[in-house]
Amino acid sequence: MSTAEMGARSSLLCLALLLCYACATPVSIEHLSNVPAGEDDAGEIIRDIPDINLAAGLDLFQGDILLPTNQRNALRNDTYRWKFPVPYILGDDLDLNAKGVILQALEMFRLKSCVDFKPYEGEASYIFFRKESGCWSMVGDLKNGQNLSIGAGCDYKAIVEHEILHALGFYHEQSRMDRDDYVTIWWDEILTGREHNFNKYDDSYITDLNTPYDYESVMHYAPFSFNKNASIPTITTKIPAFNDIIGQRLDFSAIDLERLNRMYNCTATHTLLDQCSFEYENICGMIQGTRDDLDWVHQQSSPTGEKDHTLSGRCTDAGYFMYFNTSSGNAEEVAVLESRILYPKRTQQCLQFFYKMSGSSSDKLVIWTKEDDGTGNVRKMRKIETFQADNDHDWKIAHVTLNAQKKFRYLFQGLKGNPSSSSGGIIIDDITLTETPCPTAVWVVRNFSQILESASSDVIQSPRFYSPEGYAYGISLHPQSSSSGYTRVAFHLCSGENDAVLEWPALHRQAMLTVLDQDPDVLKRMSASRSFTTSRDQSVNGTLIWERPSITGSFDASCNCYRTTAWGWNNFISHSQLRQRSFLKNDDLIIFAEFHVSVLTAVFVKSKEYLIHLNNTEVPVVSEQFAVAEGHTFERQKRAAEEMEPMQRWLPYLQDPCDPNPCQNDGVCVNVKGRPSCRCPSGQAFFFTGERCQSMQVHGNILGMTAGGIAGTIVLTIILISMMARR
Repeated sequence: MSTAEMGARSSLLCLALLLCYACATPVSIEHLSNVPAGEDDAGEIIRDIPDINLAAGLDLFQGDILLPTNQRNALRNDTYRWKFPVPYILGDDLDLNAKGVILQALEMFRLKSCVDFKPYEGEASYIFFRKESGCWSMVGDLKNGQNLSIGAGCDYKAIVEHEILHALGFYHEQSRMDRDDYVTIWWDEILTGREHNFNKYDDSYITDLNTPYDYESVMHYAPFSFNKNASIPTITTKIPAFNDIIGQRLDFSAIDLERLNRMYNCTATHTLLDQCSFEYENICGMIQGTRDDLDWVHQQSSPTGEKDHTLSGRCTDAGYFMYFNTSSGNAEEVAVLESRILYPKRTQQCLQFFYKMSGSSSDKLVIWTKEDDGTGNVRKMRKIETFQADNDHDWKIAHVTLNAQKKFRYLFQGLKGNPSSSSGGIIIDDITLTETPCPTAVWVVRNFSQILESASSDVIQSPRFYSPEGYAYGISLHPQSSSSGYTRVAFHLCSGENDAVLEWPALHRQAMLTVLDQDPDVLKRMSASRSFTTSRDQSVNGTLIWERPSITGSFDASCNCYRTTAWGWNNFISHSQLRQRSFLKNDDLIIFAEFHVSVLTAVFVKSKEYLIHLNNTEVPVVSEQFAVAEGHTFERQKRAAEEMEPMQRWLPYLQDPCDPNPCQNDGVCVNVKGRPSCRCPSGQAFFFTGERCQSMQVHGNILGMTAGGIAGTIVLTIILISMMARR
């Protein structure tokens, strides 16, 4: 293909993608409605930051910022920029769920930016996550340690991300100097005395880092912030389509990330290894196998044929996928597609991809890895998982856990079954490889937009899933929540085969539900995620809902099991959000679920994983620090030496002083209060001493025996010489 043809092709592709984006632009809304404040059964309503802080009686700068006197602008002043990784402490006063959510938010920063965090080890600058009243933070690195409050009701991923972005240097989006070009502030509808929250600031104070105004920013106020009348907004958008978007609490927007990456000169993320939607001819550096029978084909969507997953066939001259035709040729012929060589930092990876098998039910898709064999050559093969075709020819989502520890490739092997019974083949699209755990449970609800249109109030129950511990659980989905315009998603336990040996009630475990945004670019996904920790406070009519389901639950013939009362959120996600983003791609709603012990979790330090207990996470601060704010001074109480918790408890997740091993001569390194201590080897004749086992010594008995032997030999030699001389 000539350069001109490639340029024309690229231009058409860009235009097509822009047209696709235009097709996905949210439709205008005619009416705005506030979220009702009531509860439905065991569920709860998610409140936004201004509502939480108003209820707590807080009146802070911009609603949730503690601003020290005369602080310069953290966005413009480099002295307020953090050095990575950012040290942090999880205060013991935090709720268990809040601690888990904070760690999840830190992982999102690692996945989508170059920002990294580490447990506190005595640094001067650090973030101390506390449970104070409300949700608030300070702005930028204050160089002397600072508090960040995740109070009651603040333990949601997007709220934690919002407050951490403040700590990293961000102010609110609607505080920009040019905001009046994009939004209207209705001053008469603002609560008396709270008007200052809507002030805007010039470029000497707040900079947009040359990015456009962002209606989707997680840092933007919602329409009803600080309002007098529950049904009248205080802020509306000049483009009406965005009235239902401002104030979203799903995740970072694309421009949030662009701004963050510009601020900190990010060029890569920490835990994203690879992703590909196959929209370009280089197919993301993937290569065809050299010892297979056939090749995978880079194919374009067709109105009359197969459609891609990325764009679902909606756009002309765009929408590509990789295809292996199984309808001709011979049985057991294979085609292999290999990734480029990848370099893992952690020991576990999750390969997510979408696939479709429209050929014979005997076709197979096999996932392999090819790793470094120890000589630097990537050729050690390992079979990971096989997907068998069936009669379902729709798109499916797959998750495969890899455990690569050296440089590696991942491989897709297509295997033909019976070509005579095939009228299609195997398709793969929208691949993502991250160094994060794969979801435990995945539920796909087909034709969900049709379910929404039916306006039925019926609940949809998921199949039964099992947690790593063995607990059975499920998801309850109310397409039409009691909160108008929302879908309710809730979690419940099920009776299962392991109940007789499990601990009941199932307390101190975190349940996390995620409605997946199926954007092909994982960096642009804005999935809706919520979690809670099971506790004795969660009961219905005086009955704890986490008791054994066969005792407290109701029988459901669809699973032949008992289901407990569901605990969840009436306004988990709005119908407008479902339609605005890629939540319903191919009309499939995808929900992830997790249920695990919340008192034990993993943290990562320099890409190494350590398990920590979340009940007791607060470590002593090396020196007393102060966090000063407008009208507030927060002082950490001094800890008496006898009250300080031993540092040994924290050593499992601090940097390992024995990696690499500093001991010489095969000495064994032991972590003693954060310092390496060498246990030196000793043999029958020799032993090693010194701080690093660097000196070799001879055992005293061996030395005595040797000296005695030498002396005896000398005496015997003298006697023999004397006797010979007399002769």
